This record gives sequence, structure tokens and C-alpha cells, in this order.
Amino acid sequence: MKPPLPTDLYVGSKIRLQRTLLKMSQTALGERLGITFQQIQKYESGKNRVSPSKLHQISEILQVPISVFFPNGGRTDPASQSVEGSDELSLFLKSAEGRELNRAFQRILEPKLRRAVVVLAKSIAGENEIP
Repeated sequence: MKPPLPTDLYVGSKIRLQRTLLKMSQTALGERLGITFQQIQKYESGKNRVSPSKLHQISEILQVPISVFFPNGGRTDPASQSVEGSDELSLFLKSAEGRELNRAFQRILEPKLRRAVVVLAKSIAGENEIP
């Protein structure tokens, strides 16, 4: 069996990320697409390639532009990008804690409190910053 191509891995990781941000199960996405959750697993793992028409449907269901599934909005060669977690945001949002922190942070409306949370997190991480 041939290993998945970097582009298929990248697209699959983006599908998984967007799906989990919406708190949607593989089963729910599969049902909306008329396919099984096992097929969603194969898409997300890069084992099966997503057709352009299916990717378009996925983008509509997940409420994101199709360009989200490609590095730099599809303006560069996806194979040249790191497959998993090509940027800090992807890595952050792949973890349950990152998604939970993101949701909580979005509910903080006061800018000074948001800044205090950032300073606290940096302090805990060992990054010194003078507020």
C-alpha cells in the first residue's frame, strides 16, 4: 500500500480541524455527505483522496471557503508545506485544550482582561514579558 500524499494528508487534517471546531462528529459529517463515518476517517487520515466536488460539499457543510483546505489559500504547492500542524494555530486548535481555551477566550470582551490572559499564559510558559 502506498503512503498518502502530503497534499491528501494536509487536506484531511484541515477537514478534521474544521469539523472539530464545529463540534461535529465524523458520523454527522458523513450523514450530511451521504457517506459513512469510515469514509470521513479515510479522508481525514489521507488514506482516501477527496474529490473536488466532495471537498466543495464539505466546505459548505463546515461553513468555510474551500481555500481553507489548502496552504496559503491554495496559492503555493501544498506538498512543500508541513503536513501536520503547518502553523501554530493548527497545532493549537488540534488539541481539546486549545479549542476549549479558544472558545473561552472569545467570550472575554474586555481588551485588558484578554491581554492579562495572554500575559499569564506567557508567564506560565516561561516567556517573560513586561505588560
